[in-house]
Amino acid sequence: MGRTARIIGVVLALLLLAAFGLPFVVSADRFRPALESKLSSALGRRVTIGRLQLSFLNGGVAAGNLAIADDESFGRAPFLQARSLKVTVELWPLIASRRLNVTGLTIERPQVVLLQAPDGRWNYSSLGGGSEPAASPPQAPSGQDSLALSARLVRIVDGRFSLGSTGGRQKPLTLESVNLEVRDFAPSAAFPFSFAAKVAGGGEIKLDGKAGPVDRENIFLTPFSVSLDIARLNLAAALAGTAPGIGGIAAVKAAANSGGGRLELKGQLRAEGLKLAKSAVPARRAVEFDFAADHDLRQHAGALKTGNLRVGAAAASLTGTYTQRGESVLLHMKFAGSKMPVPELAELLPPLGVALPNGSSLEGGTASVAFTVEGPADGPIADGSVSVDKTRLANFDLGTRMAVIERLAGIRGGPNTDIEIFGAALRYTPQGMAVENLQFVAQGIGELKGAGTISPTNTLDFKMSATIQTSRSAALSRTAVPFFVQGTAMNPVFRPDISGLAKTQAKSIVQSEVQKRLKGGAGEAVGGLLDSLLGGKKK
Repeated sequence: MGRTARIIGVVLALLLLAAFGLPFVVSADRFRPALESKLSSALGRRVTIGRLQLSFLNGGVAAGNLAIADDESFGRAPFLQARSLKVTVELWPLIASRRLNVTGLTIERPQVVLLQAPDGRWNYSSLGGGSEPAASPPQAPSGQDSLALSARLVRIVDGRFSLGSTGGRQKPLTLESVNLEVRDFAPSAAFPFSFAAKVAGGGEIKLDGKAGPVDRENIFLTPFSVSLDIARLNLAAALAGTAPGIGGIAAVKAAANSGGGRLELKGQLRAEGLKLAKSAVPARRAVEFDFAADHDLRQHAGALKTGNLRVGAAAASLTGTYTQRGESVLLHMKFAGSKMPVPELAELLPPLGVALPNGSSLEGGTASVAFTVEGPADGPIADGSVSVDKTRLANFDLGTRMAVIERLAGIRGGPNTDIEIFGAALRYTPQGMAVENLQFVAQGIGELKGAGTISPTNTLDFKMSATIQTSRSAALSRTAVPFFVQGTAMNPVFRPDISGLAKTQAKSIVQSEVQKRLKGGAGEAVGGLLDSLLGGKKK
């Protein structure tokens, strides 16, 4: 045992001598020109490396900094900058024959700028294009012969990626704490990789899968198969440039496969506190979206083949196509839902910026919708229709709100408004909502028709008419009484349309009613009614 211990001690001593003495015997920096040349040739970009120093205990050499040039068509700023580069090498060839066999690269805390041109090209697309880089560093023949580059393991540790567009005004998306590991890398074969990052503003991204063989003409077209997991993504921060009105916290689980320039993506998105408009209120319930998309990587366009939206028991579909044009994504979509439970669907009204009267809620009934959505994602235009059957607007007394018509027609007020039918054609734009062909039938009130607008701040401007349902007067039983709806959706105000009343000869009908009521001794009440309708007595 003593002899064994002495042998082990001698080996350890020799290792320590090698660890501290090898850097003085072998100058690692002599390989720097050759390593720069090899990397530049492999990437098709000029690569510069700081002074190389041998680190026996770490199993390789280290450089103080690293810079990779950008595609010249995107500018002269570096594509990648890092303060530290570690190169894993085979130690015995280095000791025995002064040969540097590189087996791995670790880039620590790099700053990477990813840019997209208006035509859809990315500045990383030409990486590894195989052409000689412009202004490549001078080569050292002796060092070139004694260096072999076969980086089977490539790692990025604690990086920071900025994703933006050339000449764009949108704030770039920033990924922090980026960790990328490529194992068994070979450009001509598929290789496994993993990617993890945090999204500035909130969110975590994880990718695991395989990629390759590398497309030499456009690395963007390299085939891959991955699983995607996004957690706690702040939609307002992530989509600030593309769709600034959207907010909420989302989670995504999906699988993606690409090949032949096409990408297939299938998965599920779940959003909490979803907002779909700038003035919207976050949803109280989770919104789930199952999707399947087919994307053309060359045309930068695609189709949403399946899009199933769910809020509780309410289900609708969203399908269509999209095209990237510079910084904008142009949409051509269809949204449809049939016989959806109204209370469930009502959960989507606040996220869309649509408000109900204060303190009210929708109870029971079903709704059907059909819309087309066109235009840029940051300002789409939606055209379509909505119909509702047999629902109740609880805690909203429409009869009392329409006080003048109530007194005229003998409508009985109540704590709720029971809606038999509601239908309208809607046009939504960033400037507000236009409502046409509005039809509203409520129990005990009658039929309301009209059109108007709702501003982004929910200000109302409607011109309506009410066809009275009453048995108190045959003359009034089918009279169309015009009125305005103003105020806000939260606090609507109903005002009689005096000019409209005159045009429909409503005044003569009222006078007829006055005379009849006078005979019954109700002159004082009728006088008040006339004052309400006609704006007070003239003096």
